Amino acid sequence: MVYFRDSGLLHYLLGIRSELDLYTHPKISASWEGYAIEETVKALAPDEAYFWGTHNGAELDLLLLKDGQRIGVECKRVDAPRLTPSMRAALNDLQLHRLIILYPGDRTYPLAENIQVVPLEQLGDPTKITGILSSNG
Repeated sequence: MVYFRDSGLLHYLLGIRSELDLYTHPKISASWEGYAIEETVKALAPDEAYFWGTHNGAELDLLLLKDGQRIGVECKRVDAPRLTPSMRAALNDLQLHRLIILYPGDRTYPLAENIQVVPLEQLGDPTKITGILSSNG
């Protein structure tokens, strides 16, 4: 998996020159994921950050190590994220303390034990970052 940290460069390479081009491009979700990953790393300032994947196809967009905790992050450009087999595998195999699912919505809610759905825009609010990192889902 390749993530472009600079969404402007990605858009240029894909020939995306306008907002309409972006919203009609088949790679809009990949663009959003890359942007969400970059914003997450900037906002949460982890000690270490990794992509995780298995030979069986399970994936996790970000495995963050911060202050001795393992935090998983999935970026989903959907209105209502769902729990996936990959998320379950990551939670168990990596022994995550919590899994955060970032999405473009406006409501925070628990999806399952130790799994929280969080609007991406909350990363821009320093007062909410502590809550994101300490939430038990």
